[in-house]
Amino acid sequence: MNWNTFFTRAGTALIFVIIMLTGLLGHSLLFFALFLLIQFLSIKEYFSLMKNINPDSNYSVSIQAIVQVSAALFLLMASPVFEVEKTWLPALLFIPAVIILQQSLSAKAGISRAFESLGALLYICLPIVLLMLLREKSLLLPLGLIILIWVNDTMAYIVGSFIGKTPFSSISPKKTWEGTIGGAVLTVACAVVFGIYSQFYTVQNWVVLALCAAFAGTLGDLFESKLKRVAGVKDSGTFMPGHGGALDRFDSLLVAAPFAYCYAYLFMEPLSIHIF
Repeated sequence: MNWNTFFTRAGTALIFVIIMLTGLLGHSLLFFALFLLIQFLSIKEYFSLMKNINPDSNYSVSIQAIVQVSAALFLLMASPVFEVEKTWLPALLFIPAVIILQQSLSAKAGISRAFESLGALLYICLPIVLLMLLREKSLLLPLGLIILIWVNDTMAYIVGSFIGKTPFSSISPKKTWEGTIGGAVLTVACAVVFGIYSQFYTVQNWVVLALCAAFAGTLGDLFESKLKRVAGVKDSGTFMPGHGGALDRFDSLLVAAPFAYCYAYLFMEPLSIHIF
């Protein structure tokens, strides 16, 4: 256990948790503002990684601006804050279409650059939009998913630091099977306890969300680690001391959110009327 690293991460995480809980538990406008900022930072870091991965692609300020504006509009349409008519949402698909055409026709590496640009919307914007829609169903769902991801990340780190010996993947050498399994087991245990003592959703519902956090979240972490490895960088950014950038912090959530959204809308119904 590297205690200096642990306490640096813990101090930063405490401030981060306060900000996150303010956005998650506050008014819908705070939730929207929080994830708009997360989305903006994540897309910015994504393009930095893409520049390192594909130096031939010249991601101009205008293209990055188009992607950022497109993502913000999608998030705006999904948010209940401004009561925007959601029937306009399909019309926003024209924006990615314009990106593809403009990028593919403008340079030799245009095709790959076009799809890398669209990748930002698929990888970052879509999951955040789904989180916004998930909050409309219940404030407790995005909050619970994020807490379960935090539990999984923290427990995997602690268990792996103390007893981890078997490498989990060459993509992320510090991950171990012991830490990964320990984090998943403790996350499911946490979900069981919460399901038993809460009156919001069933134990089964919380266990499935815990599995989304543990397994899909781990895949998200490995995917982002792969991007960084190919890009030749240690962190996606410097947003959080000890934690790296926004993508480093939310990589698990970006992959877990679509799974959680699909399960919640298909199978989760509250056990009773509640404030969430």
